[in-house]
Amino acid sequence: MSIKRSLIHIDTPQGQPGFLGRGHVARPVIQRSFAESDPFIMLMDDMLDKKDDTPVGGPHPHAGFETVSLLIEGEMGEMKAGDFQMMTAGRGVVHTETIDRPTKMRLLQLWLNLPKEDRWALPRLQDIPVEHVPHHSKNGVDIRLYSGELAGLSSPVQNYTPMILADIMIQPGITTVQHLPANFNTFLYLLDGGVMIGDEEATVDHDQVAWLDIFNSDATSELKMKAGRKGARLVLYAGKPTGDAIVSHGPFIAGSNEDILRLYNEYRQGKMKHISAVDEEQRMVL
Repeated sequence: MSIKRSLIHIDTPQGQPGFLGRGHVARPVIQRSFAESDPFIMLMDDMLDKKDDTPVGGPHPHAGFETVSLLIEGEMGEMKAGDFQMMTAGRGVVHTETIDRPTKMRLLQLWLNLPKEDRWALPRLQDIPVEHVPHHSKNGVDIRLYSGELAGLSSPVQNYTPMILADIMIQPGITTVQHLPANFNTFLYLLDGGVMIGDEEATVDHDQVAWLDIFNSDATSELKMKAGRKGARLVLYAGKPTGDAIVSHGPFIAGSNEDILRLYNEYRQGKMKHISAVDEEQRMVL
């Protein structure tokens, strides 16, 4: 008998003033403890409508996890709508995000936990421009796959933590069944429209987050989705839990408080390279 996924939680995260100043609204998408959301630490939906030339942002360190960035609309640096970037901070890296001109954009940035054995990996950068993203559109369902495997598509992104990330659009009234590993922690973030999930047809509306049940089985499971009368656009995140406890402090993720102190000392002493200075083989445009 096939394993069918069902909705178990709906969250409706609210926007709040962001650190980039006026015009920045930040919505914390993940509202659950890490024990519930593993391997997903944090997901921010950053909406920026910047009207002036005053620089905001700047260089900052990260270590112990990966940032997974999907630009939904607008431009940010060299990224344009639909582009994707995965930065493995690993043992520690400095990253710069400076915006110094009027900009309107929307960015989803995920913090993804690294398995304990890979936490201090060499920093790595992987970029996929939208024109290279695996994509298909048929039977009223449009899928862009950024990580993992789904719907016969396979992403070239290299993963330490197995993860599926897909931007999915479903036409009004269309039903689709997608297949996922049953032991992947899975949530859907509705960007537009509405969708009904599972045989129960539990309804999720735009700006809501739907968490699915998870099984202790590596079998394949079925996720049934039916779009509402306005259709649906959602981003699907599914990842294999690491099962590792974490300590989170500022820009760092670690396994202990001692590691957090070590990372701060290394950053203050200038021992963390800037991401632009990592070895060429660690910078990939896919």
